[in-house]
Amino acid sequence: MTSQICVDSGLILKLVLNEPDSSLADALWQDWLVVGRQLVAPPLLPVEMTAVLRKYVYRGTLALEQGFRALQTALAFDVTLLTFPDLHNRAWQLATQLNRPTAYDAHYLALAKILDCEFWTADQRLVNAAQSTLPWVHWLGEFSP
Repeated sequence: MTSQICVDSGLILKLVLNEPDSSLADALWQDWLVVGRQLVAPPLLPVEMTAVLRKYVYRGTLALEQGFRALQTALAFDVTLLTFPDLHNRAWQLATQLNRPTAYDAHYLALAKILDCEFWTADQRLVNAAQSTLPWVHWLGEFSP
């Protein structure tokens, strides 16, 4: 495994919103910063964060200004966006292998697999689908500060 860690939008959004496990996400993030881990994600990360926050505003869960500030904060985190020529093909294969309805999450898995690094998410359903065959997939709830 490398010093890189692949993270998804759900984990980063826990850092900017007051949600269950937000304090856990913050402690995990701080741990990574202390030991100098490089955080990476596929280029769809900012698109997903924007979509989720916009949906919260539309549904009235967040006020317009609050949603926009959360987006600006989320976009400012030091996460390197990486892609590879066969990322989409690998995401398709992983989505098929795990019988996932969409391939968004599989892009994170494909990137982590290409980089031979851990993948961390706040999405327990994704972890449940992947962990038995992909042991480098981790759920935020596993972390103990």
